[in-house]
Amino acid sequence: MTEIIANLEDHVSEAVAHYWQTRQSQVERQKNKGVSDAGLRSAVTGGAQMDGFIRLFTEIVVDAGLDEKYVFKKKRLELPGFFDPPRNGICL
Repeated sequence: MTEIIANLEDHVSEAVAHYWQTRQSQVERQKNKGVSDAGLRSAVTGGAQMDGFIRLFTEIVVDAGLDEKYVFKKKRLELPGFFDPPRNGICL
């Protein structure tokens, strides 16, 4: 059993903590700039709040044998299945 899976609860706790810490810092950053998005939007418009989960997921799949060159983060992203207005439909 790998270290990641053996201590999965700790790794998930770290990812959750990163999520909430990032959201809070984004709210504070907007307040300091004198800008404020409506509702909870200010906590998520800065991005990066899911980076802890992305790191954890990447570690798990790479540890399971997937070559890291097939894990695309922040660049070369392509989501399978999306609506493409110019093609008038769903692309898979």
